[in-house]
Amino acid sequence: MRKFQFLEFATADIAFEAYGKNLNELFENAAIALFEIMTDINKVEAKKSVRIEIDGSNVEELLFNWLNELIFYVDAENMFFSKFKVKINEEQCKLYAECKGENIDPERHELRTQVKACTYHKLKVEKEEDKWVARVLVDV
Repeated sequence: MRKFQFLEFATADIAFEAYGKNLNELFENAAIALFEIMTDINKVEAKKSVRIEIDGSNVEELLFNWLNELIFYVDAENMFFSKFKVKINEEQCKLYAECKGENIDPERHELRTQVKACTYHKLKVEKEEDKWVARVLVDV
């Protein structure tokens, strides 16, 4: 009998980059990327509106908290979002957002990959010349 064996292990992460001309647009586009992992957001109607307020100690933590709050709404409220209006107060490191979407309907919404959480692994937000860039890794 073997004592152990090494197994090939498939990674359970998906990475993406989001871009924006400012932090507001960057966070909106990161949310769109997150939901595109889970569904075709073109089929998600803006029937319900949810207001979200998040804070963080820095911009990376703010993005981490933002994306995980959106994942919470998928899991706890059974909602997909397709429209985002974000306003960030950089001095206070606070985010105010209005998210529009609807309850998940498996008959109408393509159920792609379930996202468990945003991770801090390789998480980065930085300004590059004339745009903001976020690098995000989510656990699926």
